[in-house]
Amino acid sequence: MKENITLVIGGCRSGKSRFALEAADRFKAGPGISGHHKFFIATSVPTDPEMEARVSAHRNERGNDWQTIEEPVKIGKAIDTYGGKADVILVDCLTLWTSNLLFQLEEEDRIEAAIVELEQAITRSLCPIFLVTNEVGLGIVPENRLARRFRDLAGSVNQRIAKIAHTLAMTVAGIGVTIKPKS
Repeated sequence: MKENITLVIGGCRSGKSRFALEAADRFKAGPGISGHHKFFIATSVPTDPEMEARVSAHRNERGNDWQTIEEPVKIGKAIDTYGGKADVILVDCLTLWTSNLLFQLEEEDRIEAAIVELEQAITRSLCPIFLVTNEVGLGIVPENRLARRFRDLAGSVNQRIAKIAHTLAMTVAGIGVTIKPKS
């Protein structure tokens, strides 16, 4: 468990992205690093005007000091690429990434390999990493097989990343509550 890994989890529209962004914004350049080295790894693939508007609003909220890397599937590789030269990395979000894995990789062994690649990349990273995800297990059991598969996979990804994260925070109604480490 490395102290530079933070997982922020919460329900939809709970304030988790804003909470993670504010926490990540507090990191300053490390020794030997100068300039514009905050990387935002976006996993969303906007498919309609509403999602495009949400992406635009999030981009405006981040401001110009964040470089956006759009990577819907290979976020482990993106973390490896930018982790050595970044002050901080923010990944938003693992839930959309999980959905992308299901639709683009499909097979269980390829999905598992992508998850392992992410786990290894975040533990290798020299800079702080913040990861945002939805808690999808608090609702009803989905009625169809694909939705249940997604819910189960998202829950598994969240558990695996939470296990290796030093800090786990949950947002509820815009308020962040630290779950791990306990004070």
